[in-house]
Amino acid sequence: MRAFIIFILLVFPFFSSSLIAQNGFIRGSVFDAVNGETLPGVSIYVEGTTSGTTTDLDGKFNLSIAAGTYDLNISYISYESLVIKDVEVKPESVQLLDDIALKEVSFELAEVVVTAKAVRNTETALFTIKKKSANLLDGISAGNLRKIGDSDAASSMKRVTGVSVDGGKYVYVRGLGDRYTKTILNGVDIPGLDPDRNTIQMDIFPTNIIDNIIVHKSFTADLPADFTGGVIDITTKDFPEEKTSKVSLGMGYNPAMHFNNDYLTYNGGKTDWLGFDDGTRKIPATSNIPLFSEVVGNPNGEKASRYKEILNSFNPSMAAIKQQSYMDFDFGFSIGDQLPKDKVTLGYNFAFSYKNNTEYYKDAEFGRYGLPGDPGIYEMNVREFQLGDYAVNDVLLSGLAGFALKTMNSKYSLSVLHLQNGESKAGIFDYKNSDQGAVFYGIQHNLEYSQRSLSNLIMNGSHSFPARRWDFEWKVSPTYSRIEDPDIRFTRYEDRDGSYSIGTEVGFPERIWRKLEEVNIGTVLHTTKKFDLMGDDARLKFGGAYTYKERDYAIRNFALNIRNLTLTGNPDELFYTENLWPVGGNPGKGTTYEAPFIPNNPNQFNSTVSTAAAYVSTELSFFTKLKATLGVRLENYIQRYTGQDQLGKNVLDNEIVLDQMNLFPAVNLIYSLTNVQNLRASYSQTIARPSFKEMSYAEIYDPITGRTFIGGLFRDANDIAGVEYWNGDLSSTGIHNFDLRWELYAAGGQMFSLSGFYKKFDDPIEMVQFATLTGAFQPRNVGDGEVIGGEAEFRFNLETITPALNGFNVLFNFTYAESRIKLSNTEYESRVENARAGQTIDEYREMSGQAPYIVNSGIAYNGGENGFWENFEAGIYYNVQGPTLLYAGIVDRPDIYSKPFHSLNFNSNKKFGTDSRMQVGLKVENILNQNEESVFQSFEAADRYFTRLNPGIHFKLSFSYSIW
Repeated sequence: MRAFIIFILLVFPFFSSSLIAQNGFIRGSVFDAVNGETLPGVSIYVEGTTSGTTTDLDGKFNLSIAAGTYDLNISYISYESLVIKDVEVKPESVQLLDDIALKEVSFELAEVVVTAKAVRNTETALFTIKKKSANLLDGISAGNLRKIGDSDAASSMKRVTGVSVDGGKYVYVRGLGDRYTKTILNGVDIPGLDPDRNTIQMDIFPTNIIDNIIVHKSFTADLPADFTGGVIDITTKDFPEEKTSKVSLGMGYNPAMHFNNDYLTYNGGKTDWLGFDDGTRKIPATSNIPLFSEVVGNPNGEKASRYKEILNSFNPSMAAIKQQSYMDFDFGFSIGDQLPKDKVTLGYNFAFSYKNNTEYYKDAEFGRYGLPGDPGIYEMNVREFQLGDYAVNDVLLSGLAGFALKTMNSKYSLSVLHLQNGESKAGIFDYKNSDQGAVFYGIQHNLEYSQRSLSNLIMNGSHSFPARRWDFEWKVSPTYSRIEDPDIRFTRYEDRDGSYSIGTEVGFPERIWRKLEEVNIGTVLHTTKKFDLMGDDARLKFGGAYTYKERDYAIRNFALNIRNLTLTGNPDELFYTENLWPVGGNPGKGTTYEAPFIPNNPNQFNSTVSTAAAYVSTELSFFTKLKATLGVRLENYIQRYTGQDQLGKNVLDNEIVLDQMNLFPAVNLIYSLTNVQNLRASYSQTIARPSFKEMSYAEIYDPITGRTFIGGLFRDANDIAGVEYWNGDLSSTGIHNFDLRWELYAAGGQMFSLSGFYKKFDDPIEMVQFATLTGAFQPRNVGDGEVIGGEAEFRFNLETITPALNGFNVLFNFTYAESRIKLSNTEYESRVENARAGQTIDEYREMSGQAPYIVNSGIAYNGGENGFWENFEAGIYYNVQGPTLLYAGIVDRPDIYSKPFHSLNFNSNKKFGTDSRMQVGLKVENILNQNEESVFQSFEAADRYFTRLNPGIHFKLSFSYSIW
């Protein structure tokens, strides 16, 4: 980070030197009014002068001229010339004309060779592309981002039709969850801070460095095949339209969470506020670790000395402590510009942000319930129950640097992204357990810390050969990510009317260290050839991609045994010096550690994935009104694994666990019923593959909730009863996608559409409860599934009703879906055996992760032209999805469903000051003060909580200032 700041200081004077000139600039983009594609080679000249220029390969132009007011003439052969009157140019400033559309002339002219590329940095162009594109897409442009004033990409995505934002970070399309949604950056697949997700955190990208965000809702052959709901492509700016330097500040307040004296924390490291541990939580030893059985007989021997050394090296803090919580706060800085130099244009972007958020959950509830053995009893039995408070402090730093160089027919760009995240958790829970036969009660303390980092480099080049009508684009993107969970601490006491004890029944205290390192290298090549087919424009596109990923993962843990100590219920006492083994020289008394690492550690593995892809597609026009995009993609996917199960019965050494070569066809058709109405139809095949974690033997325990993730390679069976619930043979999911859509486009960005869709899933992967280990969940292939549904969406300007409502827009999207999975024989028999009296078991159930309905709606006001309402924007947005199956039940474990969360949020911002450089924003989230809840559901029984959290109402005030 220090080097980054020094670099800024060194290069800043060079960038600032352009301020010396007294000229101003006219910049803009020119595109085809019919198809939204850019027009390179367009002539731009200033009438009455000798000044002029032409557009480059991106259809963009830059003209330096003395301050004044001019008429701009824009002309291109076979297109109608356009004159823009009274363009005012101020010294040392940019007049931006990013909405220039040219129409073809209606009479016959000689053939013109044009190289075009889709431009998406203006709202009009994006709207045109959306209307004319054969594949279904949506998105938001830089022009609209400037207008609405959102600070980060996640906030802006709430305005895109059919998109929902989870936790203010992760974006999903059409209600399908992370498994079926993918996010890419600048057209390349990169992992996020959670590498097990397909989506990356979108709140890390400030809007002023974003050129566009495109949501691909139907598959084409040039996209990665591992998605179903949609691909979200974030494109950062290569060449900012004008010189920008922006500073932003924000403060957030939640009455239930902030300035709360009951906030829980613990003594961490001095650098926690920077998102990483300073070594306070380092592991005491990874080698030469004596076992207690080796030293108990000789507490003064050489091994015992090493044992005591390790024991005294543990961080002594074990208890969560109370202190006052503080407000959320964040700040950011960004700068960018383009520097025209004769025949070369240079561009740069720098952005930095820091966020510090604090959460506190009062009376958080985590439960586990089961069905009684008597089928005549309907109410569920409590198996495990936690009720208490826990708190989270989350720190996120992000830095991005981008550089670009452009000639008339080539462009090169380089961007570097680094993310650093640190998350500290502390909790105290009342605990109840009845799994062991006798019911017991306890008190539980949890201390956790997780630090995550990601460094990504993207190199990109594009080249155009207008005379031959060829375009080439290549991308290379290496990423290194690292996650460490150092010294997770878990302590549970049994409480018998104030008498405390720790033993086998409540579970031994643990100290856990987790570490993940992952390397990801992605490459992409696209080649496009434009040609004429029977008098219409056509194009052939082909290329390929290669991705390599490698993950090293390990969990090391020390179990503690508390021998013959009088306990008070304060976990810190376990590592008091006077309580460490051997107390008073007594080898049978004191805090000890047991076997530190399982000899056959399923949580230590190496896994690699290589994906090689090639594709070809063509875009053709038939009968003027019909356009088709036809393509096929070939992907060869190989995943290897090195690791073993807990018993050492299954040991894999770089063995292939998944080897698939698949063809993914895609057909997208669009028929123009009129100039403003389209009928679309599409068919494609896509895939959903298991993640590294899912295709493993890992057993990952979450101390906060008491739940365990079990890797999909583990077999789940009761061999005594002769029942196999899962054979450990996890494979990918194949998906067939059918879509039919009618859409109507109107002036002012208004639209209305009706859609129908059908998706068929072969061997879908779902999270299922583990039959032979309580409180555990595992990814498994279940029976084939299908989803059929419909969607209605519209954007409507209320000005069409009455001029008094000018500036008000209504956004609405409703999705209804019916899903079903055919039960496997094992699941069906399990449900029959555990059915309640009078309950009928169907051979089908709902599909996990698919909501029965989704509503995204909002009313936005875009401000007036004069007075206070000028440069004012506000909106209120409502989102909800119906009860959704999260985890499928098995044996005596009921199904687990999420409950609808009625999210009502308000967002507003106002620009003011000289050239509207200052902006103030206000957000209110969760206005209805809804709880986040998921429940166990069973026939004729009351719902029981699986998870219940109250996020409270959150207020955020933000301020930003554009220096230039």
